[in-house]
Amino acid sequence: MKKSVLLLVSLAVGCSAFWGTLHAATAPVKIGEAPPALQVGKWAQGEPVTGFEKGKTYIVEFWATWCGPCRVSIPHLNEIHQKFKDKGLIVIGQDCWENDETLVAPFIKKMGDKMTYRVAFDNKEGNPKGTMAETWMLAAGQNGIPTAFIVNPDGVLAWIGHPMNLNDGIIASIIDRTFDIQKSAAEFLNQGKINALQQAFDKGIRSKDWAAASEAVSELGKVGDKDQAQGMRVYLLTSQRDYKGAFEVLESIHPKSDTQKPSNQAAQAFNQFAWGIAIDSAATAEDLALGSKAADRGIALAEDGGAAILDTQARLLFRSNKRDEAIRAEEKAIQLAPTELKAELESTLASYRKGELPKAN
Repeated sequence: MKKSVLLLVSLAVGCSAFWGTLHAATAPVKIGEAPPALQVGKWAQGEPVTGFEKGKTYIVEFWATWCGPCRVSIPHLNEIHQKFKDKGLIVIGQDCWENDETLVAPFIKKMGDKMTYRVAFDNKEGNPKGTMAETWMLAAGQNGIPTAFIVNPDGVLAWIGHPMNLNDGIIASIIDRTFDIQKSAAEFLNQGKINALQQAFDKGIRSKDWAAASEAVSELGKVGDKDQAQGMRVYLLTSQRDYKGAFEVLESIHPKSDTQKPSNQAAQAFNQFAWGIAIDSAATAEDLALGSKAADRGIALAEDGGAAILDTQARLLFRSNKRDEAIRAEEKAIQLAPTELKAELESTLASYRKGELPKAN
């Protein structure tokens, strides 16, 4: 089954383009101030907008056809558009960082009634990176899409963030001018600090500068989500192959108890940890046993039966010279797996029956 050793708490919820780095804490585009000018290219759908009209509320949402999270958020944004368009809301889907702009029109057509708002290309005349991408996204310290900017009826930038975090309450309060812009600005600045620490952590991991990565985690715990910081610490320790230390932190995040309810999120955290050991060619017998323990925890927590975790457990058992147990675990994984994954698992099972360790996907 295809897996990857990912951060136990996601560092990003969108698609990133690392062609520039400017964090929100020092960015020239700020909540509570006037937004940049609209400098779009041609319009792919809807009536053109040349500027921000007082009394109207605008969502300018940056997206691209290649971005998976964008495809997920577009229907949600469209629902907001449909619900509030008669109350003065104008939604602009601002295409940016597009690899092939000829794909935009077919994409919009395929989305149909799930993407009915205005859509604009970026202006790349004299700027191949795109004027809107540079004067809005980069200038606001944003390097991941989808990202939405909301301009309130007074022409002030009121909110910046992931469109999936938008709800009717936020939109309604911005439209009727009861939205707390100062609080929004403070939250955005704090998120900028969090983003900077996440990037510092990622850089530390990539360069194996464990001290820098550890410092970033410690600082993140002070300004961000403590569970997220702990999840990153698990990844840091795992990257250093300190599996015992990582498992102790993981258990502190998801402590075992008789009243613990099933949770696919917790189950996946244990599975990712266990899979990291399962594919570590240098894992010792002690490491493999710890991985099996983590997989057992994941299976017990899984709401969906835990097919993926059973597949992980089977690999750990096979590598621990427990071939018969590995076969039984893989057989159970096949029984619980969705139809589209059964063929891959059956291929894995065939390898175990031959006494061969399958290639890790």
